[in-house]
Amino acid sequence: MTTEKRRAPAGAAVLRDEITAAIRRALMQELAAVGYGRLSIEAVARRAGVSKTAIYRRWSSKLDLVLEIVAAAAQGKLPALDTGTLRGDLALLFQAVAHALRHPLASQIIPDLLAEAARNPSIDETLRRVLHARQQEIGGRLVTRAVQRGELPSDTDPDAAIDLIVGPLYWRLAVARLPLTDRYLDNLVESVAAGLGADGALPRPRAAPISG
Repeated sequence: MTTEKRRAPAGAAVLRDEITAAIRRALMQELAAVGYGRLSIEAVARRAGVSKTAIYRRWSSKLDLVLEIVAAAAQGKLPALDTGTLRGDLALLFQAVAHALRHPLASQIIPDLLAEAARNPSIDETLRRVLHARQQEIGGRLVTRAVQRGELPSDTDPDAAIDLIVGPLYWRLAVARLPLTDRYLDNLVESVAAGLGADGALPRPRAAPISG
C-alpha cells in the first residue's frame, strides 16, 4: 500500500507576513506621496511589488486599508509616563509625540487625513475613535497621577486637561506645520502645567533623547 503526500489545495491563500508588511510600508509611502484622494490599490501594489489580488485578500478596499493603518499607528508604543512629577511626565510625553510626528511620512500623512476626514465620514469616525481613545489612555493616567500626588487640584477636569496637553503639539506639527525645538518644548511644559493649575515650577528630570 502506498501513501501520497497531502498537497495544499491549489490557489489556497496564504497571507505571508512579509507581504503584509510590504503592503503596509507601500501604503504609507504612497499616501504620503499622493494623498488619500489620489491613492489607488494599483499604485500601492506596484510600490510593494505584489499583485492587486494580494492586497484584496487582506483588505476589501483602499478605505479599509487606510483605516487599519491609521488605527495601528494610533496604538504605537509610548514610553511609560511615570517620572514622579507632572512636569517630568509632560516633558517625556511631548518628546515622544514630537519624535513620532517629526517623521517625514507622518508629517505629510496626518494633515492630509485630517482634511479628508471633513469629507469622508468613515475616516472621520475612525480618527475620532482611535485618537480619542489613545488620548484618554495616556493623558488620563498622567492627570490622575498628578492629582494623586497633589500637583493638580482635585477638581481638575480630565477632558479639558487632556485637550490642553495634547492640543498644542498636534496644532503646531499637523496644522501650522512649524518646527519643534527643545526650547519650545521646555516652554510648553511650563505653559501647560501653569494652565492646568499646577504648583510652581519644580525640578524635573530632562527626558532622555528618543532615538529611532
